[in-house]
Amino acid sequence: MANRITPTKANLLKSKGTMDFSKKGFELLDKKRTVLIQEMMTLIEAAKKIEIEIEKKFNEAYEAIKHASITMGVTNLEEVILGMEKEKDYQIRFKSVMGVEIPEIMYEKSEKLKPQYGFYRTNPSLDVMVFALNEVKYLSYELARVETAAHKLSIEIRKTQKRANALEKIHIPRLEKQIKFIEETLEEKEREDFFRLKIIKKKR
Repeated sequence: MANRITPTKANLLKSKGTMDFSKKGFELLDKKRTVLIQEMMTLIEAAKKIEIEIEKKFNEAYEAIKHASITMGVTNLEEVILGMEKEKDYQIRFKSVMGVEIPEIMYEKSEKLKPQYGFYRTNPSLDVMVFALNEVKYLSYELARVETAAHKLSIEIRKTQKRANALEKIHIPRLEKQIKFIEETLEEKEREDFFRLKIIKKKR
């Protein structure tokens, strides 16, 4: 590339301008990569905590289901569960983190569970089961959001890394060689002009 460009002062200024722009671009990409990695690591840690909490709530629900099945009877338990209110819809919206669209799940979370069944033919085990599974539902929403966000960020990190590497390993070194070639050629030309003028003056 260096030997294809015409070694002029105009091209030298242009190449130096491109070099400054490329270096600033690399700095911005490097900062972006750092921020994205930090954000992704935070999400990964959050996902681990949510998974632990989900497992805990599932275990609580499982033990409650076993107890309710024994004390209420499987058929009676199934009838009560089938008569319960179905899940409410949720919505997804997106927010931008360093240009990456991160999903957010919008839903209405009830702080207190309203009984959807009578006390007749039921017992506290059913309450424990319903409460635990309800918590699992909300935790699953959050886990889905966190894992999707982490996945999107990982893709963007790879893209940013690729662009930064292209600037650092290919584009900037090529511009450095180009600038060096132009500067050396212009210096050589100036020396030749200087000696030529000196010779002309001597002849005069």
